[in-house]
Amino acid sequence: MHPEQMMRAHPTAGASINDPLVDCIAACFDCALMCTSCADACLAEAEVAHLRECIRLNLDCADICSAAGHIAVRRTGDNAATLIAGLAACEVACALCAAECERHAAMMEHCRICAQACRCCEKACQLAAASARH
Repeated sequence: MHPEQMMRAHPTAGASINDPLVDCIAACFDCALMCTSCADACLAEAEVAHLRECIRLNLDCADICSAAGHIAVRRTGDNAATLIAGLAACEVACALCAAECERHAAMMEHCRICAQACRCCEKACQLAAASARH
């Protein structure tokens, strides 16, 4: 991932890099990948039925993380309200997904890894939203 390099190369954003936002962009895309992978791993488990909610939350979180990352990486113009709303949605999705994956983490390593990525992204969204408000 190269969000900081791309922001520095951006004609209008290059002079003022928002470090929490850069960290959040990387966390969002990492979390989206981990959630997608966890959903796929859940589908490969022998007992899939009890993982339906986990799979659903994984896929919802992946989509929301991806959308938040895409909104955050756009630096032309100013749409702080949409950015902050997207980060808030991502924070909620990550918290829900992490909580569900943590329920399965002792038995499934992929859920432990996913929960960790979700908690990281949840925190990154909080910090980025706070920095965007200032």
